[in-house]
Amino acid sequence: MIVFHIAVTAAADYLTRREGHRRAHIERLQGLRAAGILIGGGPAPDGKTADLFYRLQQPGQLTHAIEEDPYWVGGVWTDYAPRSFTQFVEPWEHVPVVLDGSRKVTLVEGPVADRDMAQFALIELRGAGRVLFGGFFEGGETLALVTTADAPAAVGWFRDTGFWKPDALTARPLLHVL
Repeated sequence: MIVFHIAVTAAADYLTRREGHRRAHIERLQGLRAAGILIGGGPAPDGKTADLFYRLQQPGQLTHAIEEDPYWVGGVWTDYAPRSFTQFVEPWEHVPVVLDGSRKVTLVEGPVADRDMAQFALIELRGAGRVLFGGFFEGGETLALVTTADAPAAVGWFRDTGFWKPDALTARPLLHVL
């Protein structure tokens, strides 16, 4: 299995354009998650981007996973950029779907200082309830979904381990839908 992070760009009129497609989009995502294909994700609070995490058997399946989505077909999404993880820490469980924007989390990104130890630290952060899931890309970049909406605290959890390059860590908000 290959785990992909998909960075999605939305149309400028995302909020109005999505309404006619939202129900079908959410139902499709729930079906993909039930089939073990979609790990999770959601939009940025401003609706300009989204981050989704898919588990696929082959890279060729990625096009179908994205371009058959009602948001893509309906022009709600206008572009996407996939990256495959070389290592991935799976979530303990799937969270319920939340559509009201109340589950605010943070995506933390940045390079590792010590990849082997960072992997252990990421697993420990998940065990402590601070990280939901995440992993490493080729070259040692990390992307992890963190349980707090407090970006400085989220970056601090990674910085405090000593296994990431602290000055290169970034954080951005996400509404964790599923």
